[in-house]
Amino acid sequence: MQVIIGQAAVQRCNATVDFLDEKKPLYPPVVNNGDLHKLFVDVAGNLLGINKVNTYTKPVMAAEDFAFYQEVIPGYFSTLGVKSASPETHRSLHSPYLKINEDALPYGAALHASLATTYLIKYQQDVAKVDRKSNDEL
Repeated sequence: MQVIIGQAAVQRCNATVDFLDEKKPLYPPVVNNGDLHKLFVDVAGNLLGINKVNTYTKPVMAAEDFAFYQEVIPGYFSTLGVKSASPETHRSLHSPYLKINEDALPYGAALHASLATTYLIKYQQDVAKVDRKSNDEL
């Protein structure tokens, strides 16, 4: 706050700084659940090889809708590396010129399926069973 107000004064301007401490932020932070992180590392390591799993990335100051889900239920946000091997085709994620390495997509699908099935097998005893009639017809 001091730097901003001081720099404004140097430029013969006024500045007001409000960190909105009294208000809830528009987007909450995305914070991965610790148990789901362990599950992810185990499943991804077994499926892809632990040397292909980057378990540490630098924090990013960006808004993500997924954070709203994590306010209600435990969640885990991960990314799939699809960067093209060619440096001249590397563009930012939101660039219209982005070219991804589509060879990674089957690995991402397999990883998601493996995560879902492993989670259900591991935690299915925690899911309440509902007795009801089912109808197999469309």
